[in-house]
Amino acid sequence: MASNLLRLQLPPTTSLHILPCKFLDVKYAKRCYPRQRHSRIRRRCSTHGFFVSNSVQISTQSFESTESSIESVKSATSDTPILLDVSGMICGGCVARVKSVLMSDDRVASAVVNMLTETAAVRLKPEVEVVADAAESLAKRLTESGFEAKRRVSGMGVAENVKKWKEMVSKKEELLVKSRNRVAFAWTLVALCCGSHTSHILHSLGIHIAHGGFWDLLHNSYVKGGLAVGALLGPGRELLFDGIKAFGKRSPNMNSLVGLGSMAAFSISLISLVNPELDWDASFFEEPVMLLGFVLLGRSLEERAKLRASSDMNELLSLISTQSRLVITASDNNTATDSVLSSDSICIDVPVDEIRVGDSLLVLPGETFPVDGSVLAGRSVVDESMLTGESLPVFKEEGCSVSAGTINWDGPLRIKASSTGSNSTISKIVRMVEDAQGNAAPVQRLADAIAGPFVYTIMSLSAVTFAFWYYVGSHIFPDVLLNDIAGPDGDPLALSLKLAVDVLVVSCPCALGLATPTAILIGTSLGAKRGYLIRGGDVLERLASVDCVALDKTGTLTEGRPVVSGVASLIYGEQEVLKLAAAVEKTAIHPIAKAIVNESEALNLETPETRGQLTEPGFGTLAEIYGRLVAVGALEWVSGRFQKINDSSDVVKLEKYLDHKLSSTSSTSRYSKTVVYVGREGEGIIGAIAISDCLRQDAESTVTRLQEKGIKTVLLSGDREGAVATVAKNVGIESESTNYSLSPEKKFEFISNLQSSGLRVAMVGDGINDAPSLAQADVGIALKIEAQENAASNAASVILVRNKLSHVVDALSLAQATMSKVYQNLAWAIAYNVISIPIAAGVLLPQYDFAMTPSLSGGLMALSSIFVVSNSLLLQLHQSETSGNS
Repeated sequence: MASNLLRLQLPPTTSLHILPCKFLDVKYAKRCYPRQRHSRIRRRCSTHGFFVSNSVQISTQSFESTESSIESVKSATSDTPILLDVSGMICGGCVARVKSVLMSDDRVASAVVNMLTETAAVRLKPEVEVVADAAESLAKRLTESGFEAKRRVSGMGVAENVKKWKEMVSKKEELLVKSRNRVAFAWTLVALCCGSHTSHILHSLGIHIAHGGFWDLLHNSYVKGGLAVGALLGPGRELLFDGIKAFGKRSPNMNSLVGLGSMAAFSISLISLVNPELDWDASFFEEPVMLLGFVLLGRSLEERAKLRASSDMNELLSLISTQSRLVITASDNNTATDSVLSSDSICIDVPVDEIRVGDSLLVLPGETFPVDGSVLAGRSVVDESMLTGESLPVFKEEGCSVSAGTINWDGPLRIKASSTGSNSTISKIVRMVEDAQGNAAPVQRLADAIAGPFVYTIMSLSAVTFAFWYYVGSHIFPDVLLNDIAGPDGDPLALSLKLAVDVLVVSCPCALGLATPTAILIGTSLGAKRGYLIRGGDVLERLASVDCVALDKTGTLTEGRPVVSGVASLIYGEQEVLKLAAAVEKTAIHPIAKAIVNESEALNLETPETRGQLTEPGFGTLAEIYGRLVAVGALEWVSGRFQKINDSSDVVKLEKYLDHKLSSTSSTSRYSKTVVYVGREGEGIIGAIAISDCLRQDAESTVTRLQEKGIKTVLLSGDREGAVATVAKNVGIESESTNYSLSPEKKFEFISNLQSSGLRVAMVGDGINDAPSLAQADVGIALKIEAQENAASNAASVILVRNKLSHVVDALSLAQATMSKVYQNLAWAIAYNVISIPIAAGVLLPQYDFAMTPSLSGGLMALSSIFVVSNSLLLQLHQSETSGNS
């Protein structure tokens, strides 16, 4: 019967499908809503979202006011953009150029470029039909612009995804090794080039050891020139040629600035050397050598830091198995349940991508489970710390579920696959983290706006600096020619050139380009490692600013595993009422429905056959049994289904009877009690069932921690007043912030009202009735019950994989820490350029006789990028507020 049930998934699209079976006619609808006229029945049916079984398959939007909100979530999380792998980006200017090339195409609606992951996500306009052609065209345009690009095929298998990441990490490691070799070569040249300065320093200290033929040779200008040529064409060759190529593509980058500064210093020195009659100073041949040495050292440290920044992602990828052991057993084989393999079984090593649901797999001790599944045979203990955060292994035997990415420790297990490799829990986590890192935070727009015209602006400032000091400044402030930067003869040309080179070199668009993505990459990866999946930098930014958290009750503040604690009826026996309720709820997916069905099965009750099940989320379930409608749900909703109205005194007596039965059983204050009512056509209310659900152990502490942070906490529930008030009191939520008997529509409206009052709201929920509110809230946070996907996790922007309420505070704390790093990085990057560029241009020279050298400028530029990446890496030291980081 469950197979005939349509599960409403949010966000839905309105559709009507007639199945080849019994149909839901107006007569049946009138019995569901007897006191409403035919036209009102139609409106009522179109006002609420239903589950319909055995009759009409309906998927409707519950209420129009949520359509735009949910559709926006759908477009943000469900639509698959074109994903391009883009190489060659080295600074914020490159990122801005790539985005500019993409956005210049009329087919592109939006684009997000990530320098760290070397990807670009492009959303096309709706009218674009041939996506593949558009993707290839965009990749070609980027390649022609100097950024090699190719489309990443969507829906790649597990092996392809892991291979892609491993190749990218391997490529970065190879580049790091090459970078170290270049740095070693460059600094050898720096040491030789600066040898003459060393001898001067030693002589000034009275140490006369650095003299003789070798040291005299280092003083020779031609030797210095040769060392400069070696630096430019050796370790600096790739940097220099890349900068020239970028100029040719009309998209100059950081390499262009460094290359231009190095070549300018070298060119003037060379002209001065070969034309001594000009009386120019050629003593700064060492400047391009030292400049390249500092820049390459900074790049090497930066690449090392970037590699460390992706370590959490690599750790997640290490949990994915690309191979599996498929077990083929004869169809007539009767293997004992305690036997992992029969004598005629055959094991075949196959890629995980070839595994299908239902396949039998063998997992040996020490191996990672390749897919989600259930144990068919064997006993072992499994390390599930990846999912649960618990360090203790979990015992597994026949019937127990296992998840991909967890590790089998003890004995061999034969499992039945319940998912394919690409749809396993760990694969989805990795995919979500990868997608999240491609979603830029809105604050990144500031960096992009600056980085775009940055290089041209710096080149213009450099030209202005040269012109000012050569034609004006050296005449207005003649004393500046006494500074060492002007050479021994006080040459205005040497002074102007060095200051112009300083401006080119000291500026750093790299720091601007790295400020946001490094922090976002580390924050999202760290969150995934700890069990909270955050769907991008935009979500992190909104989450960090949340000042109100709305909490659902059932499954959120409570465990979500309710049990039947009592059944009462003034007419029928308890088992008769329970049988009817279980029959109606058999195909429902709400935790309360499961509790009723589980209790019936535990008592071995035979449930009668039903037809035409119909569910109203947040209200109850209706079905026909023995020709009469039976309803289970909230009191008002059940009463409204039938023409017979119960006397209020009868309902009061029923409730008192139920309370009396419950008072005789042991009950603690940590239990939330919910009452659902059972009604039957022609009789009205015939019984009541009490459902108890234990509060989560971390519910009270979570609410307390939120309140200590100054965050307003609100309880929203569709349950009755008494049950909601009890939970609110136990967890510490004030009565004025407690709201009960709310339908999904009312929850949605309540969230909207909070936002209208100026609050930034996060909604925490777990069920289908929470999906509209999760979509409407600034941040929707879904608890993933028993690793099942549902409408709540589809609509949410944060998913708590380990199903721990305390992770709400931890995710909030991580978001705040991440955005703090983003703001620190941006503040540093902007302040550095605002302060260093004027100093490099010589603003302190007339008053304080201080001027930078090109080598010092290059060192500062390298340090600025290193600071940004290192500051982001400090996020890895951020501790979860929950003990054990989980």
